Amino acid sequence: MADALDQLTSRARDLGQLMQLGMLLTWDQRTQMPPAGARHRGEHMAFLQRTAHNLLVDPEMGRLLDELEPRLASLDPDGFDHGLIRVMRRNYEKEVKVPADLREEMARAAAEGNAVWLTAKAASDFELFLPALERNIETRHKYVDAIGPDGEPYDVLLDDFEPEMKTEEVTRIFAEIRDELVPLIAELSEREVDDSFLEGDFPVDRQIELLPDVTETFGHRPDSWRIDATEHPFASSLGRDDVRITTHYYANNLDSLFSTMHEYGHGLYQHQLPAGEYEGTPVTGACSLGIHESQSRLWENLVGRSLPFWRFYYPRVQERFPDMLGGVDVEQFYAAVNKSQPSLIRIEADEVTYGMHVILRFELEQDIINGRVALRDLPEIWNGKMHDYLGVDVPDDRRGVLQDMHWSAGLMGYFSTYLLGTVMSVQIWERMADDVGDLDELMERGEFTPLREWLGENVHAHGRKYPPQELLQKAVGSGIDAKPYLAYLKRKFG
Repeated sequence: MADALDQLTSRARDLGQLMQLGMLLTWDQRTQMPPAGARHRGEHMAFLQRTAHNLLVDPEMGRLLDELEPRLASLDPDGFDHGLIRVMRRNYEKEVKVPADLREEMARAAAEGNAVWLTAKAASDFELFLPALERNIETRHKYVDAIGPDGEPYDVLLDDFEPEMKTEEVTRIFAEIRDELVPLIAELSEREVDDSFLEGDFPVDRQIELLPDVTETFGHRPDSWRIDATEHPFASSLGRDDVRITTHYYANNLDSLFSTMHEYGHGLYQHQLPAGEYEGTPVTGACSLGIHESQSRLWENLVGRSLPFWRFYYPRVQERFPDMLGGVDVEQFYAAVNKSQPSLIRIEADEVTYGMHVILRFELEQDIINGRVALRDLPEIWNGKMHDYLGVDVPDDRRGVLQDMHWSAGLMGYFSTYLLGTVMSVQIWERMADDVGDLDELMERGEFTPLREWLGENVHAHGRKYPPQELLQKAVGSGIDAKPYLAYLKRKFG
């Protein structure tokens, strides 16, 4: 009979394959699938979820984990075999509490809800979306009840995306950030920056030509990436050499450029995950969504909105859009793409105001899960918070409560990872600068290999061997800390 660890690895790899097939179906739904296919996709996803659930909670899985538990003390805590047992034990103990039919219901609600959201957003009609939202929230309440929260119900959902993080801790970090952001936003909103040349005629066909050049300039292995159009940008991976990122094109601006840099960071993480014996198992997946967001925000902001990068890359953009940018020098362009001004859309927000968009959603999600708000009242509550936090008046649901796709797919607990990741990105950047040297000089020469290699060695190659904050500790020497992020914002914008 095969060794218990070999058997566990085989079962874990089967689970990994099912998760990757689910990613393929999700990618197809958001890029290629005809809208009427949502009902069928719901059944496909329900079948995959049921199959994965049954494989994970199989009594044989529990028996293997029990047999392997005594071995942990003798295994290298920095090894993937030790990490595999830890990750599978954690997944098993959580999933065994969830009924199989609930997993199916959650998958159907997510697939069908996303299709309804697309229609509702296009029509700017929250009432059209409300039944799908109610269905998704109902499944999340059932899920929280099944897990049995020890205290704050929202902790259950947050833990799915940022393991071992507690709502109380996120609230503390966000309060520290909010106290610093509010006066900085007020100060910057009075600053005059000319960004008029960023709105105009930016033909989509030229953007489509430009974006692969951006990802190839940053770097990846040949024939392993693709870029597609979608309503809400995202990245997915079916393996280290099948990375699929998406963007949304606007003919009147270059927002697609920055969303592509953002998704490149996600894609690079997947591209540089561990190979070898445990490839395809959960332990060689990404550590958490917060760590994932640290990578996307690093490439989007610390690289993509830096002056050294634009000194290198700006001539290529000018060449493609001479009518709009031919007479604009690099310092003007840099100032414009870093203009800080409260705005409606999270994914288009500048670095300073972005955090308030996330804090708003984090607070709303807690109120939703704890039953402190009626779902029907969400547009009014959303609009009020946007006015209070950013001084922005929301003109319609499309640019308000319907702008993000997450709730349509039941992804409650996700939003906080955007700001947690942004905080961690600065910690990672500063440690990388200590180890690699002058990052500004490298970017100005267009040399990104040292950045990729450092991230690969210190973050990506560990997969899920460690919990997120332990991985961060090993990479930068401390746990999550908002102070470097706030200091960075003040240096750049203050």
